[in-house]
Amino acid sequence: MKRRQHNDGTRMVLYIRVSTEEQARSGLGLEAQQAELARAAEFQSWTIVEQIADEGASGKDLERPGLKRALQLIVDGEADGLAVAKLDRLSRSVIDAGSLAEWFDDVDARLIALDLNIDTSTPSGRMVLHVLASVGQWEREVIAQRTRDGLAQLRLQGKPTGRPAVADKPELTERILLMRADGMTLQAIADQLNAERVPTLRGGSMWRVSSVENAAGYKRRRPRHKPPTLPVPMRRAA
Repeated sequence: MKRRQHNDGTRMVLYIRVSTEEQARSGLGLEAQQAELARAAEFQSWTIVEQIADEGASGKDLERPGLKRALQLIVDGEADGLAVAKLDRLSRSVIDAGSLAEWFDDVDARLIALDLNIDTSTPSGRMVLHVLASVGQWEREVIAQRTRDGLAQLRLQGKPTGRPAVADKPELTERILLMRADGMTLQAIADQLNAERVPTLRGGSMWRVSSVENAAGYKRRRPRHKPPTLPVPMRRAA
């Protein structure tokens, strides 16, 4: 794929982020980031499309209104790239940084992080972004494997690996299933068990629909870590 040529006058969005705590204790407050980016913009002769700030926003994920607007400007063709004073202003998560790396590559946009001298209009800058994407994928796999290994070790030691299991009280499971077979709703079953003061699987005193489902062995899908929602670029005409 032939990449865009980025000459003087490249249209850039300047992005800054800081949490209230960070601004109070460090030199990476909004004004410091603004000054660094302004110097870079003047030196590089960028055309500044907009300066966008996420104030009091955590870098733990990418669900920030300012960042979403910055990326949308790129998707809409109003900007050629985005610049930050430090890469962690975009994200503190290696996984999310990897997602961003792939996104900038997909939309053929320029990402600049002054602290690491990253500029994806250069081969070395693109290489760094590709490494970040690979590290993000590696971290996802490592976290999943560590979790599986830890649970396996606990099971070998005979220790519980989570909430009390349905298998711990088979007689209760059988009774709930019979009540369901007789046409009772989950709420009616909960009300009946509460009236009889039957403890829940976790030893609680109050049955709810969710605890009846758990005791009956109904498995809910575990919520997965959702990938960041990034703007989708429009297909360019061939």
